[in-house]
Amino acid sequence: MLRKIIDNIKPNFQKGGKFSFLHSSFDAFETLLFVPNKVTTTGAHIRDSIDSKRAMAIVVIALVPALLFGMFNVGYQHFLSQGETVDFFTTFLYGLWKVLPIIIVTYATGLGIEFAVAQMRGHEVNEGFLVTGMLIPLLLPPDIPLWMVAVATAFAVILGKEVFGGTGMNVWNPALIARAFLFFAYPSQMSGDKVWISGKADAYSGATPLAEISSGNLDIVSAQEMFIGLIPGSIGETSKIAILLGAIILLWTGIASFRIMFSVVLGGLTMGWILNFIGGESIWTQVPAYEHLLMGGFLFGAVFMATDPVTASQTGTGKWVYGFLIGVIAVVIRVYNPAYPEGMMLSILLMNTFAPLIDHYVINANKKRRLKRAKIVAEQTI
Repeated sequence: MLRKIIDNIKPNFQKGGKFSFLHSSFDAFETLLFVPNKVTTTGAHIRDSIDSKRAMAIVVIALVPALLFGMFNVGYQHFLSQGETVDFFTTFLYGLWKVLPIIIVTYATGLGIEFAVAQMRGHEVNEGFLVTGMLIPLLLPPDIPLWMVAVATAFAVILGKEVFGGTGMNVWNPALIARAFLFFAYPSQMSGDKVWISGKADAYSGATPLAEISSGNLDIVSAQEMFIGLIPGSIGETSKIAILLGAIILLWTGIASFRIMFSVVLGGLTMGWILNFIGGESIWTQVPAYEHLLMGGFLFGAVFMATDPVTASQTGTGKWVYGFLIGVIAVVIRVYNPAYPEGMMLSILLMNTFAPLIDHYVINANKKRRLKRAKIVAEQTI
């Protein structure tokens, strides 16, 4: 029935129709609901049963566990700071009431810009913001003003993606661009103890594990608490259980790269072990290597941000190098920059910049090996 309705109104949005100027917007909604009926007719192509919109939808589904837990944790932290004990549904509804407006503002701002740009260019609406619009709220503290969310989203979409040509052409991850913009433009809203708990009572600490360690409290939060996630932090980054559920979905469906996820974790552990062995004046050198994976946005970044197929390395070997360096640099920033213990954002953005260079050297190395093999075979044949 829905297909028939769309087919009946479709001529109005095609060339010559009275709403032809809205063709890009109509096409976006149609292809979101149904698989496009356009197929390639020339050349050799590898065909798959999934298109980019479906791939993006799977990523959104993988983010749902972190989103739902984040909503509950926002309510839990609020009532805990107030010294109140309430039931599960009251806790979750409070979190829903705080988080849902952030999601709505993000999607309204980002999609509004995407649709406007597509209409002006006469292009199809890119589907990349389906994921970006969910990632941005999960990277933010629950008490952030909504107007800041709108400004950061607009900055990320316009200057982080559209100026490069839209989805598939951007150099840096747009969601991280939004968070970086807020961090450097409005640092008081992205750091400190107040912002991580909605409606925090003044007498309650509200510090994240990263902040606690930076202030010298090494054992204030246990590894078990950080793994479960009932701690202050960004909306989607606290529960490692929820993040791992998302990782399983992404790996099982083949959407994300196992090489990148595993190498990010390996890089973080390796650098953590090295710093534990070397030691030093910084209290961070005493943090067990595995705890670096449980703090802040390390695991969230490894699963959902570093694996972005547009901004990550494309070659097999390049993915190992790219991911490993992300993990190493994140821990180095965390240990040696006391003013910014959460280094995952900067680490991923830095390696986004160098991902094409990594692939360049990997491809050149492969070419040299093949030419050398071909030369040896030619000499043996002669």
